[in-house]
Amino acid sequence: MLLALDVGNTNTVLGLYHIDGPEPAPGPPATGLGRGGGALVAHWRVTTHRSRTVDEYGVLFVNLFEMDGLATTQVTHIIIASVVPPVDSTLRRVCEKYFRVDPMFVEPGIKTGMPMLIDNPTELGADRLADCVSAFARYGGPCIVVDFGTATKFEVVSARGEYLGGAISPGLGISADALFNHAARLTRVDIKRPGKVIGTNTVGHLQSGIFFGYIGLVDGIIERILGELGAQAQQPRIIATGGLARMIAADSRYIQEIDEMLTLDGLRILFERNRGVRPRGRGQSEKPGAEASRTAAIHAVAVPEERKP
Repeated sequence: MLLALDVGNTNTVLGLYHIDGPEPAPGPPATGLGRGGGALVAHWRVTTHRSRTVDEYGVLFVNLFEMDGLATTQVTHIIIASVVPPVDSTLRRVCEKYFRVDPMFVEPGIKTGMPMLIDNPTELGADRLADCVSAFARYGGPCIVVDFGTATKFEVVSARGEYLGGAISPGLGISADALFNHAARLTRVDIKRPGKVIGTNTVGHLQSGIFFGYIGLVDGIIERILGELGAQAQQPRIIATGGLARMIAADSRYIQEIDEMLTLDGLRILFERNRGVRPRGRGQSEKPGAEASRTAAIHAVAVPEERKP
């Protein structure tokens, strides 16, 4: 089985997959879950702690497996997408000690099958890359992904499966925290959808402004993205993922799909594309000298034509 870990600043999400069939051919499929398939057996969400030790993480993961009647010995492969560098070495040791597996990290050099039409492909976060790969594999293109986490990320993928770029805004949780921490007379409230926009008490005022204000941010950015994309032969599919996706997406004018497993499925697809492949650095050029340009960087990240044993 494959264990996929999506390590975010607030939460770490784990997914356990059956992996069957031969190594997938390079290049993204038009639809479906990606070549090679793979059923999700179980998934868990835990808090990310930068100071947690190897054994603390190990005991936590073992207990999660045992609660679902699973054993760590069933894990034969691990892939990790992390945006929290301080925990990377800890998780590597957890994988080696408790699972007896050398993990694959989503990092410069991994084969994506997706051209990156941005200035510096190595800057793209591992979770954002997984979201884009999964969205194009599952829904086709063009598509827009909105990932609601500590930060809210907007990703844009073309009809041909190229990553065009995106935007990052403060997440709903940290936006509310900033308000509560800097306004002495405003007490912390539960973040949820209020019954109406016009509140009649301080709690209602805060919930309305935080919730509907954030809906306005999300829809405003999506609207501007759609304007920049212009007329398309096919309207972009707009997908929400992340811990707050279900709460926010229902009131959005634009979001069409909620896919809470999007990032984990992207990790599974990336694993399939990299089984048996020794990746090159994402910043390396395949050609010397003058070819080390933006175009070379694009093809160093994603070389769908390339076939390796």
